[in-house]
Parts: sequence; C-alpha cells; structure tokens
Amino acid sequence: MAHLLIVDDDNDIVEAFGDLLRGEGHEVHCASTGEEGLVVLRASPLPDALVLDVDMPVLGGPGMAHKMLLHDAGEENVPIILMSARQDLPQIAREMGTSYVLKKPTTIDVFLTLLDRTLQERRGPSSA
Repeated sequence: MAHLLIVDDDNDIVEAFGDLLRGEGHEVHCASTGEEGLVVLRASPLPDALVLDVDMPVLGGPGMAHKMLLHDAGEENVPIILMSARQDLPQIAREMGTSYVLKKPTTIDVFLTLLDRTLQERRGPSSA
C-alpha cells in the first residue's frame, strides 16, 4: 500500500484516480488546487508519490513543486508524476527534475503502469 497525493483542478480526474487507487488498496489524499495540495502535504505524512497537474489556476504544478521544495529544503524527495495535455510536457518535466510524465488524455493501464514504476524506483532494487 502506498500513500499518494493527487492534485488536479479537474474533479473528474481527481475522483476517478482517487477511487481507482483506493480500490487498489492505496491511501489517497486529493486536492483541487496547488494551494490545497500544499496544505494537504503539510497536514499528513509525506506521500510516496505525488500526481500533479501542470496547469491549475493561481498555483500550477511547477509552482506547487517549487514551494514544496522551498518549504522543506527538498528533504522529502517525493517523486512527482506530472500530468498535462501540453505539448511541452517533457520539457517542463525536465525543468522540474522529474522523468515521470503522464500525457492527458490517458488510459487507466498507462497510469497504473507509470505509478507502479514510480513506486518501484522509489523503493529501490529489491533484495530477492
């Protein structure tokens, strides 16, 4: 079970991803703005991964990530899955230092595969 935070101003995405991930056994917190996402980050244990929309009113994904790093001096090292329909998503992700990108629209399978990869890489190689 992973602890996840989803931040997106599209309530349909937040609800669908949240329900899906809870059904998979994960603990999920959701926020519909970057500001709300920062409040959730500070009020609960750090998530194992953050699913973050690029374009949100007032405080978009890159701004939220920047404020998160300023507040905690980057100590949390939470992997960010960056979502957007923007054509420059890979460039934005590089600038933010994440390799996890989810192009909208997406499928459930693509999302779950990327999330699984993100969580596996965060845990590191297993000692089997």
